[in-house]
Amino acid sequence: MKIAIGSDHAGFHYKQEIIAHLRHQGHEVTDFGTGSDLPVSYVTYIRPVAEAVTEGKFERGIVLGGSGNGEAMTANRIHGVRCGLCWNLESARLTRLHNDANVLSIGARMMDLSTALAIVDVFLMTAFEGGRHLERIRELD
Repeated sequence: MKIAIGSDHAGFHYKQEIIAHLRHQGHEVTDFGTGSDLPVSYVTYIRPVAEAVTEGKFERGIVLGGSGNGEAMTANRIHGVRCGLCWNLESARLTRLHNDANVLSIGARMMDLSTALAIVDVFLMTAFEGGRHLERIRELD
């Protein structure tokens, strides 16, 4: 799968671990930054991830920050993005299953690394259930 990923300074270290994890699984990952844990504005790195997903250059996107809230809000401002802020495995499963989310937001300060990696795995392997929800989601896009 082709995956776009970006973070602010708070999500930088988890982002690096997630990239290594995904590449080890055989995914093609493009890092949109940031390149360190020095303070930055998250919008600079999150918006390009969301735009690249909606342009069809990537199948999924992952964005990270301290809480993940600002990152999800920024991503969801892009027409065609359905970004889910996930905090556990069930929220990751349901945001794909019911909402056909194409971008995942994770708050690095809200969980340990092993949980974040497991959330990424569930998000990527869960299929959208389709059906009547799809028409309504597309209407809202």
